[in-house]
Amino acid sequence: MTAATQEVAPDAPGGPPIPLGRRVELPGRGTTFVREVAGPPGAPTVVLLHGLIASGGLNWFQAFEPLADHFRVVAIDHRGHGRGIRSWSRFRLADCADDVAALMDVLGIDRAIAVGYSMGGPIAQLLWHRHPEKVSALAFIATSNRFVPGVRERLMFVTAVSAVAGSTRVGQLATRIPVAAFQRQVPPAVRARPDSLTRWASAEMRRHDPRVVAEALAAVTNFDSRGWLNTVDVPTTLMVTTHDKAVPAQEQLRLLLAIPHAIVEQYDEGHTWCAKPSFGPAVAATCRSLATAT
Repeated sequence: MTAATQEVAPDAPGGPPIPLGRRVELPGRGTTFVREVAGPPGAPTVVLLHGLIASGGLNWFQAFEPLADHFRVVAIDHRGHGRGIRSWSRFRLADCADDVAALMDVLGIDRAIAVGYSMGGPIAQLLWHRHPEKVSALAFIATSNRFVPGVRERLMFVTAVSAVAGSTRVGQLATRIPVAAFQRQVPPAVRARPDSLTRWASAEMRRHDPRVVAEALAAVTNFDSRGWLNTVDVPTTLMVTTHDKAVPAQEQLRLLLAIPHAIVEQYDEGHTWCAKPSFGPAVAATCRSLATAT
């Protein structure tokens, strides 16, 4: 049994139709978890980097199928999230970026389009900064290069996971608003299956390491790439969620100051966009444009 073909870990029943995952040992780093779709023969690779309190499955469940028509798709669970690496070391975004680079080596991926959502945005930036030879293009969704006061305090409580798990006790605590009021904001595709999809989402969230999640919030709070992000030299797209209450659009557009050649796409969505059916096709279209630009 090779490092990349260890046991398949089952999901909770009732989840969305996403690829089964497997545990992958990263030499010298630990064992992580990845969901992967092979895509068409010879297709370029897209690496999906999830947000805070999410997992590869939770953040990207709407995107696997649209992306798989054109790309090999890889979604990792970051440290302390889902089934990601467990470590006594303090959570560092740089370690997450290095984990992704190590995973690419294990899976035989030379270069990939890195797509970062929320916390995944800083990880994608660091992946390019620390391992530029592995990144062919960048897509940033609902994220920034610096999370200023006011934004960072809200970031943990308005997440994609809250949209999926809004009717669970964990979701209630995360959002700090009445459940009935919140459920009216949950996308219909998620609301339609409360006894199945919510149960699956709750099971995913229970896998998180609370200490690491708290440290991850602190790491995002302190992140600032303004000193080096202006040297990005690969095609880049900013997918800006204009109704985002966690990371407002003006904060997302700070990335344009650092990467003036980036293409800006604006969507009338909030920070929970990844739970909606419209999310996957939009991500796939952006990645197709980036692939043609490389």
